[in-house]
Order: sequence, then structure tokens, then C-alpha cells
Amino acid sequence: MDIHDVVKEIKLSFRLMMDGAVVQSMRDKGLNYHLNWGATLPRLQAKAEEIRLLVIGSRLMVNDSRFMVNDSSLPTLHSSLYDLSIALYKENVRECKILASMLMPPDEVLPEVIDIWQEQIPTQEIAEQLAFNLYQHLPFAADKAYQWIASDKEYDQLCGFHVLSRLFMNGQEPNERGINEYLDQALCALQGPYPAVRKAAMQSLQRFAELGLLYERLAKSATKSIDLDIF
Repeated sequence: MDIHDVVKEIKLSFRLMMDGAVVQSMRDKGLNYHLNWGATLPRLQAKAEEIRLLVIGSRLMVNDSRFMVNDSSLPTLHSSLYDLSIALYKENVRECKILASMLMPPDEVLPEVIDIWQEQIPTQEIAEQLAFNLYQHLPFAADKAYQWIASDKEYDQLCGFHVLSRLFMNGQEPNERGINEYLDQALCALQGPYPAVRKAAMQSLQRFAELGLLYERLAKSATKSIDLDIF
């Protein structure tokens, strides 16, 4: 099937996931999408796994000598998922963008593509899904996170602090320059205008403090400098 036909089939499958109560709840919270079927995250995760299995299965069939087919020009598993993710994210549909974040191979996507996706984030939910499903796994995750927390854009900061939280949770320790830059930006965010960013910055500080006693002391000292005691 052509990539556009695949996207069309995926979009049709969302009808079976439609949940009006979820849609209304999102609207009440100010999450307005051009098109939103209200599919829950577990159902979208199941759909993403189904798509991965279909892609893997079709690739194995092509390379299986029992089928007498072996076309090296056909896309690899990663490039197939890559192309599909690109096509899905272009759709102005909530579920398509979330699926794209779940399916994009993090070791294949270029920084330039991530920049484009980041600029096109429509809601806080999509920002968080990108951070959790994709951004934290990028080979250049830390570089992007530090770039984003220094931005004046809400969703950039939100993604940056969420990604750093995950990196700290995984035991990745910043160097001296990274520590100073991170703490400066975290303090700015904690005093900034965006509630979601303040929450994400606070969560990242807690994860930062869990890296060890030195980091805990640095976090305590930094927050006390703005009369905030969160530890």
C-alpha cells in the first residue's frame, strides 16, 4: 500500500476508538484540536504495537526465501516507520501526532526534523507525548533539552524539562557547565508565567537531586536562593 493509503487506513481505525467523554473532558481543559477522536493512550499504544508488528511481518516476508521475493530496494523496518511517522505527524489530528511520537525510530530521525515537529506542537498534551515517547530516547536528547529550556517558548521549555527529568532518572549526570546552565534555567522557569513549565521544572529538580548528595545540596541551595524550599 502507498504511504498515504496506510495513513488513511489508520485514520479510519480511530473511529473504533472514539470516546466522546474523553473529547469533552479535553475541551473542558482547553485542549482544542482540529480533529480529536478521544482515543485513550493505552489504545494508541496498542495500535502502535500493531503497526510495528505489521511492518516487521511484511519485512520478514519480503526477505523470506520461501516466498521467492527479495527486493533490496524495499525500505527497511526503520525507514518504513520513519516515513509513516513523518506522514502521520503532518496530519492535523490528535491521534496521528501521538502515534507519530510512538512510532518514530529515535536513532533515525534528524535534529532538523525534530525542530520542525517542535515548532508545530499544537497542545501541551502533544508536547508531553513527544518528550516521553520520543525525545528522551534521541541520541542528541541532552543537547535539545538544554536548547529548549533556554527558549522563551512554553512548549520548548516544557519538553526540555521533561526530557532532562528522564535523563536524570536514567542516571545521566551533567558536567559542571551543564549543572550551572540547568540550575539557572530551572530557577527562571520556577518564577516564570507557565504553570505546566513550573511543574515540569520542579519535577526535574527533584530528579536532579536524586543523582546524589552533591546534586541534592546544589538543588536545595538554588531553590532557597529564590525563597523556595521544595526538599
